[in-house]
Amino acid sequence: MSYQIELTHSKPVPTAVIRSRVPAKELAKFVPAACGEVWSFIRTASLPRPGRHLTLYLDAQGSVEVGAEVSEPFAGNERVHCSQLPAGRVATTVHFGPYGHLSDAHAAIHEWCARHGHRCAGVSWEIYGHWEESWNTNPSKIRTDVFHLLHDTKG
Repeated sequence: MSYQIELTHSKPVPTAVIRSRVPAKELAKFVPAACGEVWSFIRTASLPRPGRHLTLYLDAQGSVEVGAEVSEPFAGNERVHCSQLPAGRVATTVHFGPYGHLSDAHAAIHEWCARHGHRCAGVSWEIYGHWEESWNTNPSKIRTDVFHLLHDTKG
């Protein structure tokens, strides 16, 4: 797949998340389970206007926050925390296709940044499109937005 990389500024977006340290090989199980748990919390807590599911990768050691966008800060519990997506300059692209190929989008951003003199800060995130029934039969349509926070202030 060919990726179009763009530079933009991200704004802090409030999130409801479960924080954990997860080995890469366990992400495929952890992410959907955590998203489901957070979504149940959002419904139970009657949080207004929840948004899309997300995974925020905080470092190379597997520290993640997994959950969903929310419209305002809230009081969490022992499992679900109020957090936010980072603000700052980002390199971003859209991945269409199964989640198992998201590493291709991350690699494309890293390669593009290296060619264009941008340095990734080591923090990245994925925002998953709201599931559509047609994706069950055509997974090439699954949309995921991928972001990498940058160190630099170019541009």
